[in-house]
Amino acid sequence: MGCTRREFLALASMGTVAGVAGCTPASHEPQSPSTDVAADPAVDLSEFEGLALDSSAWRYDDENNVYYQLGLTYCLNPATETYESLAIFVPGAYFTAEKNGDTYTCTVNEKAVVGSFTPATAPILMPINSAALSAQASPTAYGYEGLAPYLGEGCVYVYAGFRGRSAAVDTATGSSELIAGGSPWPVVDLKAAVRYLRYNAAALPCDASRTFVFGFGAGGGLSAVLGASGDSSLFEPYLAEIGAITHDAEGEPVSDAVAGSASWCPVTSYDMADAAYEWCQGQYASEDSRADGTWTQLLSRDLAAAYASWVNEMDLRDSDDAQLTLDETETGVYSMGSYAQALLAEVDDAATHFVQNTAFPYTYTPQRLDDPSFPGDPNLLSGAADGAGEGDAASSGAIEGVAQVQSTIYDSAQSYFASLNEGTWWINYNHRSASVSVSSLRDFVMHLRPARLPSSPYDRPDRSSRANQLFGIGEESTLHFSPCVAQTVEAGAEKYASCEDWNVTLDTAWAEDLEKVDALEVGMAERVDMMNPLAWLSGHYDGYGQSSVAPHWRVNEGLFDTEVSLCAAANLVLALRKYDGVADVAHTPVWGQGHVLAERTGSATSNLIAWVVACCAS
Repeated sequence: MGCTRREFLALASMGTVAGVAGCTPASHEPQSPSTDVAADPAVDLSEFEGLALDSSAWRYDDENNVYYQLGLTYCLNPATETYESLAIFVPGAYFTAEKNGDTYTCTVNEKAVVGSFTPATAPILMPINSAALSAQASPTAYGYEGLAPYLGEGCVYVYAGFRGRSAAVDTATGSSELIAGGSPWPVVDLKAAVRYLRYNAAALPCDASRTFVFGFGAGGGLSAVLGASGDSSLFEPYLAEIGAITHDAEGEPVSDAVAGSASWCPVTSYDMADAAYEWCQGQYASEDSRADGTWTQLLSRDLAAAYASWVNEMDLRDSDDAQLTLDETETGVYSMGSYAQALLAEVDDAATHFVQNTAFPYTYTPQRLDDPSFPGDPNLLSGAADGAGEGDAASSGAIEGVAQVQSTIYDSAQSYFASLNEGTWWINYNHRSASVSVSSLRDFVMHLRPARLPSSPYDRPDRSSRANQLFGIGEESTLHFSPCVAQTVEAGAEKYASCEDWNVTLDTAWAEDLEKVDALEVGMAERVDMMNPLAWLSGHYDGYGQSSVAPHWRVNEGLFDTEVSLCAAANLVLALRKYDGVADVAHTPVWGQGHVLAERTGSATSNLIAWVVACCAS
């Protein structure tokens, strides 16, 4: 069944939408936003008084004029205060303070102006400082390093801890008790933190409805989920489990919606992430797990085809409102069609921008960032949170936390493109118009974005990936989770069994894991949805329209990123641009950058802050 979003909503209103063909998400009951608790006379208006911010507990950095509080627990029943707490950093001008011993009692100075903001308009910026969704501890010490750009522009900076991709022991407390982790706890914890800030908005010099989250890699994917899933009822059982704030002292509901989401190289949409990677990159590889004769090579090809079927059932649309689809070639590969052309057009535009805005000689240094180093926690080693721009990828020297290899210097645009075409001609540079065109998506990925991860890289056959950890349950620290991989393995098992490396236990491995539920009796399909922003943004999913979606979005990606498919950011952006209520979507594919905080010019920090300022001015 192929239908437009309009047709989908018409069908949905009649209750006649059936599951789509190919790799489809499991069917759930449609979710509704949280109800208005103020209508319930049984609501305890004093329930969350213990989470009220103490205005007499501010500490002060007089050298840099910053007020701050650390270790603020943001829910009533935290599994661990090490992670389920936050720190707040405020520009000093926003407060009038009275010293009381080691702390200060602060009241909001309504007349203050810092940068572009006043205490009534200042936004909150909240970093997600983990590219692989490792647990993020709340700061236990204060350090000013790195905070100046944010506070100097008048933003309030909040560093919130959250649980990570797997269950763990809180070593800070000495307890041996296993703390729940994995999906959806990172989202739940940050939603609870957002609610805490809204609950205490009157005591803070900011507009708590202007909360912006930002992250890199899987942290960028988490940022996208927070942006897409505001007030989704899917998370209510989990929020209730930790005693997250639900209403204020008047009984009015407290929202966890955010105003903006920024991400670099987002790793997300885990239901189709493997199929997307195999369609974009894997199907063109022929080594290691994709070598001839291996069952994982067959799996790669089948997942690529499954992804094409999924795209054709989606309602992804271009700027002219035409549906984007994929067509099968004579060789049985789905590499043609309007969807592939749309991705290729982005590549061409990025390459053209690169050549028009890069000064030659140009030094290219391949880079890969393991983790961002957004400021706020001085316990972490300081590193550069800023990616180099197109024209200065190596001129700034080594970037801490970024893996680099040997640089190559090109003295002219002609020599650069001649080098790329060495062996076979696939990229065209028009010197007169300073424009670039790539012959095919296949050629681009084979030369500049090859498959570096193994076949089915996220939901791996041996359950060894970080994503397998994200969907583990308790002592079962890694589990299969992808319905698409499960359906593909089931359909191809007889064919795969003819390969020598096939293991008969794989026949049922996915099916068994997908039946498992977590401690709250929530199934795998829902847990996968809760880590997928498209679950609320696309009519392909039951959650479509059942959340408060952030109006402002920024998505940057390095086009040479081999850690994630080209489709991840593209699908998110395509869905956002057609979603009612989304005010703006800034999407920047960056030529010459890989899995880093990719920016065409300037620094990630300065560009992020400028974007937030522009969003608040609109």
